[in-house]
Amino acid sequence: MITVLTPTYNREATLPRLYESLCAQTNKDFEWLVVDDGSQDDTQRLLLEYANIAPFKVHVFYQPNSGKHVALNLGVSKANTPWIFIVDSDDSLIASAVEHVIDAAIALREANAVGLCYRKAYFDMRLVGRDVERSTAPVIMKPTEAGHFFNGDLAYVFKTEAMLNHPFPVFSGERFVPELYIWNKIGDEGDIYCFGNTVLYLCDYLEDGYSKNFSSNLRRNPKGFLTFYWAQISRENNLWYKVKFLLRSIQCYFYTVLNRFS
Repeated sequence: MITVLTPTYNREATLPRLYESLCAQTNKDFEWLVVDDGSQDDTQRLLLEYANIAPFKVHVFYQPNSGKHVALNLGVSKANTPWIFIVDSDDSLIASAVEHVIDAAIALREANAVGLCYRKAYFDMRLVGRDVERSTAPVIMKPTEAGHFFNGDLAYVFKTEAMLNHPFPVFSGERFVPELYIWNKIGDEGDIYCFGNTVLYLCDYLEDGYSKNFSSNLRRNPKGFLTFYWAQISRENNLWYKVKFLLRSIQCYFYTVLNRFS
């Protein structure tokens, strides 16, 4: 019922942690689909080994280094299930994650649900973002709204059909497009149910990851960021955010021109 989709690049050191968390799932009715984005370490060998011994289906695809967004596009096109749970290769899931997602998807079968949203925690179980009032019932939220409300990264599960309808744009020479750009488009199609007090996803922020290298990432991928920021201006209700993203758009345009002559 679920595809756990993992784009990866040179994560030989952290993939075992994710694999072990998948092996520990209380419900193994899922496939693990991994797209290797041109790794130069032993990632490919490790993945092929997992494919032979895993207690669930494993599908491994390879692409020349093109960026996470391109890897996600490829992975979505190869998925064989109605739901996609995106899990990065340096992160992991709690043991009941797949079971919880399947139960929620079944419960919402008759609803206009295109996505499910869960909380992330660090590996020491500290919550990413802010704690909220305790409630077991999910709340419908748009991704931009959820990001502001929870003040931290969130774990998303989307209908495969919705992701197929909204692939990431690809810009020549660039390797990144902010994911929220596509999550918002999916949210325009239907409802995303946020389980604000349910942690399914454990993470860390590595030194070579996107989160800790925002400035250099922006300079290298101005068209991708410009696409996101320009669209985000109309989505924000707060004037401060509108001004912020307008200034970011101008910055991206400057980098686009600068990169043209470098």
